[in-house]
Amino acid sequence: MAYTLAQLNSVPPAEAAAMLDGLYERAPWIAGRALQSRPFRSLADLRQRMRQAVDEADADARLALVRAHPELAAPAQQGPTLSEASVREQNLAGLAQGTAAELSRLRELDAVYGAKFGFPFVLAVRGPRGAGLALRQVLDEFERRLDNPPDVELQEALHHLHRIAELRLQDKFGDAPALGNDIWDWGEQLAVHSDPGYAEKGLLTVTYLTDAHRACAQLLSQWMRECGFDEVGIDAVGNVVGRYLADRPDAPTLLTGSHYDTVRNAGKYDGRLGIFVPMACVRELHRRGQRLPYHLEVIGFAEEEGQRYRATFLGSGALIGGFRLEWLDQKDADGISMRDAMAHAGLRAEDIPALRRDPARYLGFVEIHIEQGPVLYEMGLPLAVVTSINGCLRYQVQVSGMACHAGTTPMDRRRDAAAAAAEMVLYVEKRAAQDGDSVGTVGMLEVPSGSINVVPGECRFSLDLRAPSDAQRDALARDVLAELDAVCQRRGLRFTLEETMRAAAAPSAPAWQRRWEQAVDALGLPVHRMPSGAGHDAMKLHEVMPQAMLFVRGQNAGISHNPRESTTSDDIQLAALAMLQLLDSLANDTK
Repeated sequence: MAYTLAQLNSVPPAEAAAMLDGLYERAPWIAGRALQSRPFRSLADLRQRMRQAVDEADADARLALVRAHPELAAPAQQGPTLSEASVREQNLAGLAQGTAAELSRLRELDAVYGAKFGFPFVLAVRGPRGAGLALRQVLDEFERRLDNPPDVELQEALHHLHRIAELRLQDKFGDAPALGNDIWDWGEQLAVHSDPGYAEKGLLTVTYLTDAHRACAQLLSQWMRECGFDEVGIDAVGNVVGRYLADRPDAPTLLTGSHYDTVRNAGKYDGRLGIFVPMACVRELHRRGQRLPYHLEVIGFAEEEGQRYRATFLGSGALIGGFRLEWLDQKDADGISMRDAMAHAGLRAEDIPALRRDPARYLGFVEIHIEQGPVLYEMGLPLAVVTSINGCLRYQVQVSGMACHAGTTPMDRRRDAAAAAAEMVLYVEKRAAQDGDSVGTVGMLEVPSGSINVVPGECRFSLDLRAPSDAQRDALARDVLAELDAVCQRRGLRFTLEETMRAAAAPSAPAWQRRWEQAVDALGLPVHRMPSGAGHDAMKLHEVMPQAMLFVRGQNAGISHNPRESTTSDDIQLAALAMLQLLDSLANDTK
């Protein structure tokens, strides 16, 4: 019989420690320190207390914790070496049923790993869904992590120990993340659809109005109907729109959602998580027979990434009247205009202006999104409240000097355009770091027609400057451009500058930010606040209505726009519970 949180909070310390035995191998001190914080508000609270105990331990204790974990390549040594939980976990990954070649490779990798790091390879072999990784996935992770520096790999091992403990705690308390598992499964099923050239390789790419894109829209529509939405349709720009109606027709509307298009060779959660979570919430409301005092409108935005056409935010932009009809003449790499792509998809471009929403009828917009960065992963937190979506300025810079012979031109006589660009790369890095939350990137750098034996007479580079407020962004830009001018003057160079994008920062509406904070706190989790460095549909809706976002931790050091983008069904579960909490709280305030 599964334990309960009430039991854990009420039994004597020794009995409580016994209930938590085995979560971490041969390390009862972790549970002992965590139990000093009883009573726990939730199992999520308990998980954070155990992680905190490890974080606060000294370096020797953390290293000993990793060394106490059994060898992954030890199926043949099962018995006294492996705990019952470890045996079950390794069997889930098929470690004992691999081919002779696979098991030989596993032992080989294990030996190389041990020689390099001095501790066993630790992997949560049950994976992010809890159902078990395939042996091929285990081998791939082994090979990838062998390239890590020792300090990075030690932290990676500790992250996996916490994940193992999370799953074992789930088993002890019968706390399977049902909502999170269903949402995870939706993500896997939707990722079956991918554009040609990527689908054949098992890679995910879904760009605007391709066959794969339209298949995703149809599947999202089907799922919305199955969840209990009252109205479901695909609008004139390709957005999938579901409405769960209020208990009265004249009620206001809460808007939520995110995008279902992807970058090329993408992960499965960017954007899509923000559609699935509110879908699952509507399904829960429908199952309860519960109506809210406001309409809930969930939108799968058709386009956000700007991959097929130069225009971006086509889906959310159409809702604020920001779709420009001249975009219809843009052509993709195959020469297909947006106008023709829409006609092929059965969409009527002339109906797009009618998609504009009346902000007076809306309470606001909330969005859930995977973080797309390492902050939550490194902090060990599943959720964070977004304070602002960074404003952004982008420039294309061309520096001109004098091309000359690399062997005969003295160093003090050169007008080297690339050297100036190199100075700027380092200055951008240094200056952006002074602000804390500002970021600056030179992502494109080229010497046109460069030769190995020619001093560069021309260099082109990009500037991407972001900050949580427009004032902070503009101050960063002023300093960077002033330095560009100073460097060029000192080196006898000329430059031209083209501003290619200016996006305003989108600070979260204070009242809506507090709603997310209260929802996170109600789960027994620490409330962490942070800005978003990436752009989101929320920044478009921000132009006409209040908005606020919730971040969900990414796995694999938070990598995104990459096939290794991932999160766990447990973290997804917490996001869904936070959203249900926000919906219920808003319902009480709206009555």
